Amino acid sequence: MRAEGQAHIVRIEKALALVRKFLDWDRALRRFDELNARVEDPTLWEKPKEAEAVMKERRRLEAAIGAVNSISAEMADAVEFVELGEMEGDEETIAEGLSALAALAERADQDKVTALLSGEADGNDTYLEVHAGAGGTESQDWAEILQRMYTRWAERHGYKVELVDYHAGEAAGIKSCTLLIKGENAYGYAKTESGVHRLVRISPYDSAARRHTSFSSVWVYPVIDDTFEIEINPSDLKIDTYRASGAGGQHVNTTDSAVRITHQPSGIIVASQIDRSQHKNREIAMGMLKARMFEAEMRRREEAASAEHASKSDIGWGHQIRSYVLQPYQQVKDLRTGVVSTAPDDVLDGALDPFMAAALSQRVTGEKVEVEDAD
Repeated sequence: MRAEGQAHIVRIEKALALVRKFLDWDRALRRFDELNARVEDPTLWEKPKEAEAVMKERRRLEAAIGAVNSISAEMADAVEFVELGEMEGDEETIAEGLSALAALAERADQDKVTALLSGEADGNDTYLEVHAGAGGTESQDWAEILQRMYTRWAERHGYKVELVDYHAGEAAGIKSCTLLIKGENAYGYAKTESGVHRLVRISPYDSAARRHTSFSSVWVYPVIDDTFEIEINPSDLKIDTYRASGAGGQHVNTTDSAVRITHQPSGIIVASQIDRSQHKNREIAMGMLKARMFEAEMRRREEAASAEHASKSDIGWGHQIRSYVLQPYQQVKDLRTGVVSTAPDDVLDGALDPFMAAALSQRVTGEKVEVEDAD
């Protein structure tokens, strides 16, 4: 087998191994058999919610197991095709087989990411909050750049984006905002973006044209429905109302329709000003609070399982997950996975998929992914 073909095979095998590890392959096969048996039980359909959950899990496992088996079989066929061409000295057959392996490697990487999006809420819509760090106008401008970056990423995926909450900066940018991103697997992809993001650039607000470092934080949590049971004691809540505000006159109201809810035991704060009705904003904010509490519980479980203790921290040095350097060179580097892009303009325009895919993979392997360039 030629070096080109070997490289494709290694890439495919790595992708399949990651999916098998993530699924816990033998357990997944047993579980799939159990789910098939349950589907055939007529009494299951007397409980619609339970039946829906069973079918959802079954579809997920069927897709993941089917993808692994299909790619394995097609890889074996392509390898055999290349080897046949090599035995007969047929360059056309060899080229066709190598082309099939290359296409299969691309498909394996795509299916790998899809398989990794199988957490309890990965398929859900998501909330994404951006908060400016210390630094006044610089950080507030950076927060607004991040808001646009995630909006563009969502649009690239065909997702719908709504601005749920918005607080403008004093001179420019934003102090904070909350986006509601609607689309299949929106939370599964975006969840890897939680953390502190660092920008290094020549400041457009500095008359001396000096280089500045700014920080903003991103917090991602899934939209959940009534199938997720989250109990909240009303006496634990502090509810404030205020006038909605927004850039350029958007989302402005003349009444105290915006709602902010503080869950005092946990310190979680959520707010909504998307609707002109205070009652509706309160309903939306309660949904956001339940989602934040659900996400916090999922994070605790994940940290316990992986023995890691990453958590939301101060917005500043030492806590960033990604650096965006525009001066003195151009580079975006994810500090968790090692993935690098030398095209920051593309990244800031929403080209985030390589970073998200590597972060999802790292959650399974626990290993840093050294990639030279994500362009």
